[in-house]
Amino acid sequence: MGFFKRSKKSDEPQQVSTQELATVWSHGEEMIDMLAEAHMSWGLGSADRWGLDQRTGMITWTFPDRTATAPAQLIGSYNPEAGSWLWACANESILPEMSRDSASVRDWLQAQGYSGLADSLIDADDQMAAMLAAIAVRVTAAAGFYRGTGSAAIPFITFGPVTVTSDDGTSETFKIQMEVESAAE
Repeated sequence: MGFFKRSKKSDEPQQVSTQELATVWSHGEEMIDMLAEAHMSWGLGSADRWGLDQRTGMITWTFPDRTATAPAQLIGSYNPEAGSWLWACANESILPEMSRDSASVRDWLQAQGYSGLADSLIDADDQMAAMLAAIAVRVTAAAGFYRGTGSAAIPFITFGPVTVTSDDGTSETFKIQMEVESAAE
């Protein structure tokens, strides 16, 4: 059984190998590593707490002497106890504005012929959740990635430019730009 991709020149399907998906996955993992290193400069991974406000679309990390905020998108959530991944765009508790990137990744997977990965709820372990997150980071060309914490479900979040505001009111914005070709091409 083959996987199919739309041709740029016509609507005729083309064969797409699992190697191409593996390449997108690998590039996504590399991007996550580079983004983590780049965002360490303002403290990603060392905050006392974090929160996500769906109404404003902002993620906030709180430190003893500063806060960092960024526009965010929920990609999906991994429930280790249930052994499942739920795409954010299929989660009724997530506002549609917060799951646009999730929907675009699912659409991309579906268009590539990976309908099993585009299902709303997927059987998943930690490795599968990490793979889906890496594919999402690559497909969306995300400027930031955060694996949240949770008691039942662990949210996977992408984010944009980060504004760090010190207690004295001064602020600095960090914009990370990765040069990547569109995975949709």
